[in-house]
Order: sequence, then C-alpha cells, then structure tokens
Amino acid sequence: MSGSTKAMGVLTVASLVVVTGYTVALGSNGWLWFGWVILGLVTLGVMASRGA
Repeated sequence: MSGSTKAMGVLTVASLVVVTGYTVALGSNGWLWFGWVILGLVTLGVMASRGA
C-alpha cells in the first residue's frame, strides 16, 4: 500500500470520528454522512485498484 493510500485511509477514519462527534454533539446531518459514505467508497476503490 502506498503512502497516499494510507493517508486516504487515515483521512477516512478521522472524518468518521469527526462526523460521529458532530452527530453526538449537535445532531445528525445527512449531508455529512453522505459525504463520508462517498469518501469511504472512493477510499475503498483506490485501495482495490492499487491492490490489483
């Protein structure tokens, strides 16, 4: 796994923590969760393409 792929994975996990914290503190925001799902799918796609 390259450095950029690892960085993207770390960014995805960190953003999950931030979105979860926001949801706990201020209530759910559908756009934040939608954005996180898209980021997660892109990260998985990059990991899959680099691993193949």
